[in-house]
Amino acid sequence: MRRLYQKIYLTVMASLLVVVLVTNAIWRFEPDASPGAQAFEVAGKLAAAALPPADAPRDTQQQSIERLAERLDADVALFDDAERLVGAAGKSAPPLARWRGQQSGGSDSGPGGQVAWTLHLPDHRWLVVRPSPPRQRPTLQILLLGGIGLLVAVCAYPVVRGLTRRLERLQAGVETLGAGNLAARVKVEGRDEVARLATSFNRAAERIEGLVSAHRMLLANASHELRTPLSRIRMGVELYQQKPDPKHKTELQRDITELDFLIEEILLASRLEAVGALHGTEEIDLLALAAEEAARYDECSVAGKPVIVCGEAHLLRRMIRNLLENASRHGKPPIQVDVRQQGMSAILEVVDRGEGIAEAERERVFMPFHRVNADAKGTGLGLSLVRQIARLHGGDAVAAPRPTRPSCLLVTLPASSI
Repeated sequence: MRRLYQKIYLTVMASLLVVVLVTNAIWRFEPDASPGAQAFEVAGKLAAAALPPADAPRDTQQQSIERLAERLDADVALFDDAERLVGAAGKSAPPLARWRGQQSGGSDSGPGGQVAWTLHLPDHRWLVVRPSPPRQRPTLQILLLGGIGLLVAVCAYPVVRGLTRRLERLQAGVETLGAGNLAARVKVEGRDEVARLATSFNRAAERIEGLVSAHRMLLANASHELRTPLSRIRMGVELYQQKPDPKHKTELQRDITELDFLIEEILLASRLEAVGALHGTEEIDLLALAAEEAARYDECSVAGKPVIVCGEAHLLRRMIRNLLENASRHGKPPIQVDVRQQGMSAILEVVDRGEGIAEAERERVFMPFHRVNADAKGTGLGLSLVRQIARLHGGDAVAAPRPTRPSCLLVTLPASSI
């Protein structure tokens, strides 16, 4: 199989060869421009001055013609005014061609493309000169073109090879990534299309590595988190089989509900990580949505002004519910929800009377399955989902403690222009 750089290089060389051949053909076969009548008249006068007069003996004229043929390296023939051959020199006497009827003379091509010049002398004689054919040998033009072709060949090879070598490295990176090495990256060289392709590959590989790592961590943490409710359910079933106590049945139902909620949280986190885009968005009143969710909790109030955001209602509802659930489990009542618009952003604050989150934990609380206290209740996915949903909508979620309200979580979302 022919490599890409070989195809590009051979294409360049073939194009250059065609240019050389066509240029050489034009130079070799282009007809020479014939001199005009005035030039033939001047040449005739010069030839008449070099030749003896018409009434000179034939031997004298023959000697002059031989000297002229030797100097010109041509076949020369002299005809009188009656078109009779006076003398000739060279390999063969050139005939008096169709130009003999002209006043000054002309040129004509004979067999093999040889050009014969016919000069009408002032004393009415005719001088025919046929130059010897040029020797077939490389000309300066051919050597020049060959040198240009060689120079282009030498200069084009490293350029073409450098281009395809980057493509080969990119191919090796793709194959390495496909073989399972998710840390595979390629070096970005230059600023052309190949460099942009390498940048896109690195971005995609980084995204794939992040998704796979997140899924691995999610799977590992989920398997750990599922053990506790499953163990309680198994123990509850055994106790209920030994003694059908309504208390055991109630605990089983609670454990099953907890397990169902945990599975739902895990599936939602996995879907948000994989999808990366919203589907079926609509305009939503964030204040009204917060009021609906706050009605599910005691000692929870909502204040603020209506703010319209664009997003998926069920995800935003889940985000608010997780914030309120976190405040209810880990904070202290009362819980205050504040909704307002700040510039082009919608602000949602959830505040309780708790001690707040330690500074070292303010980022880690948004990591999946992270708990500040080992014995804390919940799945460990609540705040992670809050940040995922907020970022999916073009916003973010952070811990934003204040001197008078240390336990405060703040969500920022793009507000829709009305």
